[in-house]
Amino acid sequence: MHEKKIKIKVALARDLLQRNKILAGDLRTRFAEQRLAVINLLGSPGAGKTTLLEASLPLLCGQYRVGVIEGDLYTTRDAERLARSGAAVIQINTEGACHLDAQLVGGVLEELPELDLLLIENVGNLVCPVGFDLGEDARAVVLSISEGDDKPEKYPQAFQTAQAVVLSKLDLLPYVSYDLPAVLATLAHLNPAATVMQLSATGKSGLAPWLEWVESVVAKKKRGS
Repeated sequence: MHEKKIKIKVALARDLLQRNKILAGDLRTRFAEQRLAVINLLGSPGAGKTTLLEASLPLLCGQYRVGVIEGDLYTTRDAERLARSGAAVIQINTEGACHLDAQLVGGVLEELPELDLLLIENVGNLVCPVGFDLGEDARAVVLSISEGDDKPEKYPQAFQTAQAVVLSKLDLLPYVSYDLPAVLATLAHLNPAATVMQLSATGKSGLAPWLEWVESVVAKKKRGS
């Protein structure tokens, strides 16, 4: 009986992922037709995702028509912070679900104006969002110094599936026990193709490489490649 329950749960999980894969493919086609660059931003709660967007959006909005989909469990606090930037911001509350999925994203697209760049801030989690494609062009993971230096080893899939890793809160490095060279070596081992950036969003330090990476994603999409 116990084995049967396990098989049923596995089958349901596979069906859910397969359905999401189909819907994500539809989103990817839609984004390609619109030449809309889409970045899926992952990270733990408190990693600094919202603060990074808060620092980036005023600069990005000067170049592009930018929208944000803000994923959170219950509140609208982060969306309210980001709306001050001038970007078009849509809130998705998952009401307990630990990730966004393609159906949720597709359900709010009509509420957004015509855009060049869509940034999706996923629910804070390094596990659940990893398996759910949102039709994005690129995935970036924010990893803060305050989280400790063991996260890439403990949650490797989040980093293996990313095109970029943002090491945030670098201003805290002198005050915490953090083996930065070891983390960089682990990231290089897990995903040598990923672009790794180090910055402090609150201090506006090191933002240039991040902004350049975002710009490269938009430029590539505009070329249709």
